[in-house]
Amino acid sequence: MDSSGHSPGPGHGHGHGHVTATGRHKGALTGTLVIALVTFAAQAIGAAVSGSLALLADAGHVLADSGGVALALLATILAARPPTGRRTFGWARAEILAAAVNGLVLAGIGVYVLLEGVRRLIEPSPVEPGGMALFALIGLVGNLIGVALLFRAREASLNMRGAFLEVVTDTLTSVGVLIAAAVIAVSGFLRADALVSVVIGLVILPRAVKLLGEAVNILLESAPAGVDLDEIRRHIREVDHVRDVHDLHVHTVTSGLPVLTAHIVVDTECFSDGHAPRILDELQHCLAGHFDVEHSTLQVEPAGHIEHEHPTHT
Repeated sequence: MDSSGHSPGPGHGHGHGHVTATGRHKGALTGTLVIALVTFAAQAIGAAVSGSLALLADAGHVLADSGGVALALLATILAARPPTGRRTFGWARAEILAAAVNGLVLAGIGVYVLLEGVRRLIEPSPVEPGGMALFALIGLVGNLIGVALLFRAREASLNMRGAFLEVVTDTLTSVGVLIAAAVIAVSGFLRADALVSVVIGLVILPRAVKLLGEAVNILLESAPAGVDLDEIRRHIREVDHVRDVHDLHVHTVTSGLPVLTAHIVVDTECFSDGHAPRILDELQHCLAGHFDVEHSTLQVEPAGHIEHEHPTHT
């Protein structure tokens, strides 16, 4: 007997609770994204005018973080689109594809900034500290506005918290650029620009690697971080009348939407006494309550059925 339904009860959903929370703050995210893009444009122009690599690195950092905010917005839009016969999970996976692209761009920016920063440490390039400071200050003001917009909503969801932390990081890097500009103006130490650039590059690269790793794991349908399949098996086997579980798979469709499938072997009499549906309900309640997996597809079968299944069902 197959069932792809969900366990009944209040609060049931598809694991998109945090996306809904993000949707309630769409206005703050949109405002932050607009400000970030304006800040990026100003800092990119400032980098060209002043010759500052640190300002260019900060602009790249803001652009990459704008991608993170855009992803949070994308998640709310995609969550509202219903599934179709062709796309049974709707457009949810598009968020992960966008994250992978964002990670690649972020990695490219980080590598360039590091390499150019090291080159400028060896051979310092002329920097105009006045223009550098002016455009860094514009960036700082823009980032502070973004922090103010997201501050109240920062704990609403993982997406909102991530967007808030990204803007906070941008604020700190803008402060670093301002400090470098002040050092150059006072002492003429041009390597300050390169040093700050290298620090920003070192901030960017680990985030890029983490973002890419998370996106690739989801695209490869790896088990979500923190999910212990042995623990899930133990919980399933503890349910009355359950004799075994096999063909157990857990993966993530998109952020916050884990999906589980499994074959559940139960006592043969459960199919004649009507107990099988109650086992199914109990299992789905267990998966949702203990493991936050609310989207599960369970095949309930009698002992010996596995002998007729394809060898891949193990």
